[in-house]
Amino acid sequence: MPYSSGRVVHDADAHIMETPTWLRDHADPALRDRIPPLSLAGGNELRQTGDPDEQLRDLGAAFDRLAAKHASAEYRADEAAEIMARKNFAATGSFIAADRPRALDLLGFSSQLVFNTFHNRRLHDWERSGDLDLAFGTARAHNRGMLEFCSVDRRLLATCYVPLVDFDRAAAMAREAIDAGAAALLVASGCPPEHSPSHRSLDRVWAQAQDADIPIVFHVGGTGDVIDFNYFRNGLPIPADFHGGEENFRSVDYMGIPVQPAQTLATMIFDGVFDRFPRLRVGVIEQGAIWMPSWMRQMEAAFEAFARHEERLRALELRPSEYVRRQIRATPYPTEDVGWIIEQAGPEVVLFSSDYPHVEGGRRPIERFEASLEGVSESVRQAFYCDNFIELMGRATSTLAA
Repeated sequence: MPYSSGRVVHDADAHIMETPTWLRDHADPALRDRIPPLSLAGGNELRQTGDPDEQLRDLGAAFDRLAAKHASAEYRADEAAEIMARKNFAATGSFIAADRPRALDLLGFSSQLVFNTFHNRRLHDWERSGDLDLAFGTARAHNRGMLEFCSVDRRLLATCYVPLVDFDRAAAMAREAIDAGAAALLVASGCPPEHSPSHRSLDRVWAQAQDADIPIVFHVGGTGDVIDFNYFRNGLPIPADFHGGEENFRSVDYMGIPVQPAQTLATMIFDGVFDRFPRLRVGVIEQGAIWMPSWMRQMEAAFEAFARHEERLRALELRPSEYVRRQIRATPYPTEDVGWIIEQAGPEVVLFSSDYPHVEGGRRPIERFEASLEGVSESVRQAFYCDNFIELMGRATSTLAA
């Protein structure tokens, strides 16, 4: 029996685990030498040291051995029982695309919205490097890799990155990604360099997403450092993260995760983006949702305080919180009280996610969410596990069984 059974479940946050040369392998030849291979550390236990050529040979051999292990009878004998226990590179279909449909069958999910694991920060930094060829070239390589991985099964929905640093190139990249089959356009959830996310010249990106009936999505990791690193200079050792290393989040920087998506979306609301594009949808993925009720009320308070003096606010067709309920969706962490979020913000705004195959998603996400959904109606559960995702994804889920 699959992990999830008895209801239709769509997974709004899943990942591939990129191998060290994954991005280079999908880049245009002229760009490949400019892309360093990944240095995998922490819980992935594949840290690189020494001579670069020797590193790549050793890592290539290590992944060959790991792929052989995944193909072994011993590994597959208990695959069903271990589908939620094996994490990161040990998980079924984490880096071998041909295995991912089997993972979906064992998970019991009707679809997965698929993100990279290691490249959001890299794409963010390249977007701010001042080198547009590098920024858009690496985004193109990322998108090729995501689309190739997800091509093995129509239930896998690829996210494609669009740097917003340059207006003309952003519009062209959005067109390229949509034409290639992107299920969602991934953008950094912080402010682009040198202009607002609400700038009118970005309307060409939002218009293409709206016309194609696919969402814009944010994801954790795409904003650079979420807090000033000096918060960790406290005279104490820096705690290990979920993976046992230092490259991920701990309690202190976890608190900063919602800040940039909240500011970005509030700016887009106040500056009329969602009026200009009433069918544009935005998914806020792996950035939590417990902050949304207070954020919505804060926007309402800002509206009341400043509408008298700001024409842009008086021109809005809806109240700020009404745009959220109409057009914005978010994935709670399994440690958050989803029932309370729904009570305070509405049943429209939250989506189920597993974070497969990451450690952070845990082994029993459905059970943890169910504990906080006690007492809610079946229609609210249906919205959380299925309907809100279908509404967010639009065209991408139109061919999937409901």
